[in-house]
Amino acid sequence: MKIAILLYDRFTALDGIGPYEVLSRLPDANLSFVAKTQGPVESDTGFLKIVAEPLSSLTDPDIIVVPGGPGSEAAAADPVILGWLRRAHESSRWTTSVCTGSEVLAAAGLLAGLEATTHWAFPDRLEKHGVRPIGRRVVFQGKVVTAAGVSSGIDMALALTAREVSDEFAQALQLGIEYDPQPPFDVGSPEKAPPALVELVRGTMRAADGAS
Repeated sequence: MKIAILLYDRFTALDGIGPYEVLSRLPDANLSFVAKTQGPVESDTGFLKIVAEPLSSLTDPDIIVVPGGPGSEAAAADPVILGWLRRAHESSRWTTSVCTGSEVLAAAGLLAGLEATTHWAFPDRLEKHGVRPIGRRVVFQGKVVTAAGVSSGIDMALALTAREVSDEFAQALQLGIEYDPQPPFDVGSPEKAPPALVELVRGTMRAADGAS
């Protein structure tokens, strides 16, 4: 089972590492971090670098994961990344994204006519590619799977594992990584958070992302 997690400068770490913690434990998993060029790729905070293999090293992955992050807009305009993604998607079993990684799928034309989700603060990133965002945490559309913001990548990977292997195996992985969310505050979605907090976070994130 060949798994490719696509990296680019200023990706959000948990978008890729969350699915990694689950999918790397699939039977016969052979997981690679891949990027446009070989070497370390820096996350959005600048504190984490992951060494990636070149895109050319893995052209036919069974599972593709595209994380989001402030760098997703540049990745969505990169012809090398989009070309690799289109070709890899032709033979993949599953093509997935987390957070604004769905923008990269949309730019590659892989979300045409499909429902998709993304981070709640950036629905316009899908809309500008003619894709209507929907507010669900994980969305399956055939072999294309999109997950909402950051932490939802773990949910997506567990749901994908259940379909690829079995519910029991996915449950065992969930127990093994002790994924039992008990957040200290019930403000994990804009529907639950006070409006002032939603606007504060939206403005902060869009400013950091270079959006207006």
